[in-house]
Amino acid sequence: QLVESGGGLAQPGGSLSLSCTASGFRLDYYVIGWFRQAPGKEREGVSFITVSNGRPSYADTVKGRFTISRDSGANTAYLQMNALKPEDTAVYYCAARTDYSATYLQGRTNGRLNPGDFTIWGQGTQVTVSS
Repeated sequence: QLVESGGGLAQPGGSLSLSCTASGFRLDYYVIGWFRQAPGKEREGVSFITVSNGRPSYADTVKGRFTISRDSGANTAYLQMNALKPEDTAVYYCAARTDYSATYLQGRTNGRLNPGDFTIWGQGTQVTVSS
């Protein structure tokens, strides 16, 4: 399973961080990242990382503001969110899928990933950006 923490309330321009820890399996041959879903909208990809080589992928809407990283020893991925905007408000879901060849994110650098490709999900955490 994936256990998420972080999120909460921030003002526009502020920062929040999310973490996602895998329990019961190692992330070494996985892609892990976050989708988000705002009320009335489809779930969309935000940012992902190939754990074995650190290759990242970012949606255009968060590029330059969000940074994804991973700590293989801690079996955890992190999402640092800076310069937050009200449109970042959503429930953020951590998700993972296997990637034994470390090639899944090749050609998928814009974060527009299919939620159906991911098999393991976290419980979701609310991020609200409001003054």
